[in-house]
Amino acid sequence: MSRRIRRPSPALVVAIIALFVALGGSAIAAGVVPLAKRALLANNALKLQGKTPAQVAALAPAPAPVSSVASLVSVGTANFNLNPATSGTFSVSCTGAKAISGGFSSAQAVLGADTTISPDGATYSVLLINLSSSAAASGTIYAVCLK
Repeated sequence: MSRRIRRPSPALVVAIIALFVALGGSAIAAGVVPLAKRALLANNALKLQGKTPAQVAALAPAPAPVSSVASLVSVGTANFNLNPATSGTFSVSCTGAKAISGGFSSAQAVLGADTTISPDGATYSVLLINLSSSAAASGTIYAVCLK
């Protein structure tokens, strides 16, 4: 009794070719990357036109004073109180500014479950859960506001 070996299906041949291309792709990319680094270095050298780093730094514009940036950021606060084993959403308004971030602090076991910024950016809200079943929780909500 002779066993006949079946030819592989076209789908199997394509799959094997794809496997070898995928396995060889990272090896080919590893050989090409040093060429890309050399080309990038050459392009950067052309952009500097032979100037030293000190000469390039002297041409850069001076950064804005820190005091002008600090005046654009403010922090809004609001206090919260939660009864035992309850949850609630608390908000902080950014008057004349947009809320970009925020948070809360509490000495009790409070979990922040969700945070949102209103569509107009005027308020920052946080959903808080008091994990204690016997003690009330209190704390402060903070909103970082950008003018």
